Amino acid sequence: MTDVEVDEEAPIFAIAVAAELAGMHPQTLRQYDRLGLVVPARTQGGSRRYALRHVKQLREVAALSAEGMSLPAISRLIELENTVRALRRQVSELEARLRAEDDRRSRVFAAGSTGSVVTLRHGTRVRRATELVVWRPREPEGE
Repeated sequence: MTDVEVDEEAPIFAIAVAAELAGMHPQTLRQYDRLGLVVPARTQGGSRRYALRHVKQLREVAALSAEGMSLPAISRLIELENTVRALRRQVSELEARLRAEDDRRSRVFAAGSTGSVVTLRHGTRVRRATELVVWRPREPEGE
């Protein structure tokens, strides 16, 4: 069996399916949309399309509401969670760009075996010659 990565942001569920998955009535989802609690994507025809992330949010709204939290408080909490998600995505993108730039710029230069300048990647070494060279001064001629 292969592992399939699920895109939690893909708007694939119609309102009836999302309501069933969240254990709610479709009218509740419409009300939450009007209040800005859980705002699904829309098709060109205007139909609501919920992503897996929205279904999770709907369940969270139901749980928080059952615990006595007001809808405006839940709305603010979801807004903050959405902001955190967007910031995390932005940080990930910036980290990837920084790594790519660092890889591009982090070069080390060394002298090659012929004396030429050689570019190395960070963390690699030039293979050094292992021969032993002994030098003795010449004896002056005529002595």
